[in-house]
Amino acid sequence: MTQGGFRCQHLTVVGLGLMGGSLARALRPYADTITGVDASAETREYALANGIANRVTDDLRAGVSEADVVLLAAPVRAVIQIVRGRIGAYLRSNTLLIDIGSTKEDICAAMGTLPIGVQAMGGHPMTGKEMSGIAHSDSLLYRGRPFVLCPTRRTTPAARLRALALVEALGASPIEMDPHHHDRVVAAISHLPYLLSAALVATVSREGQRDDTVWRLAAGGFRDMSRLAAQDLDMMADILSTNTQAVATLLANFRMQLAMLEARLLSDEEGALVDLLQVVREARLSWVQTYGPR
Repeated sequence: MTQGGFRCQHLTVVGLGLMGGSLARALRPYADTITGVDASAETREYALANGIANRVTDDLRAGVSEADVVLLAAPVRAVIQIVRGRIGAYLRSNTLLIDIGSTKEDICAAMGTLPIGVQAMGGHPMTGKEMSGIAHSDSLLYRGRPFVLCPTRRTTPAARLRALALVEALGASPIEMDPHHHDRVVAAISHLPYLLSAALVATVSREGQRDDTVWRLAAGGFRDMSRLAAQDLDMMADILSTNTQAVATLLANFRMQLAMLEARLLSDEEGALVDLLQVVREARLSWVQTYGPR
């Protein structure tokens, strides 16, 4: 299927932040009309003034009732609330509904309760920026990035093909997997790293209370390792609260790895520590060599 395979008459994007605004920009050539739904009057005005949307509203029903494709670009718990609420009654039959939430199991389960006729697919683009808001939206944000698609009880064969075409229109690379598998994977590569970064900052901050020299000397290594700790707290609370078990399991595994490192560090057997670190180094180098920097 090629990028030209996606076309819609009326696209609605619910949530016009960085991600939603970027979706609207990227899909502009493929939609006759784009409606943006957002609670912020300033965001709605920006979307109109910059040609990101043809219409804007803060009314969900008015925004989605004429759409043949609806994209939910809201936080995870907001998406769940929207799906479990009245949106099913607002959508026309055969409307394609896709979310872009960072966890999928709870969202896909909620989508499975939508009325028969709604074509629902869970989605998660593996991309983003440190800056938020529609002013930082970018039509190229999704290009070349993985875009996970997770089936629901409302994913028909036709819905799957339409979702794949939409992802390809974004210039992204579709990856299909079940919601449970997705949540376990992102717990390892995204949610666990956030908590580890937060733990590092908490540890250094405690040391900094005793000796502020640590802050004055902190440079590239600390900057890189601590970057994730500065992520939006509302977003991360949303993610962690909907992927608790997978993250907790991986935290337990990480504690075992730390215990092994601590034991070898204190054993006075330098070779044992180096041997363990060599395995880790080779795993990192292999990942870079095989998949390359993104």
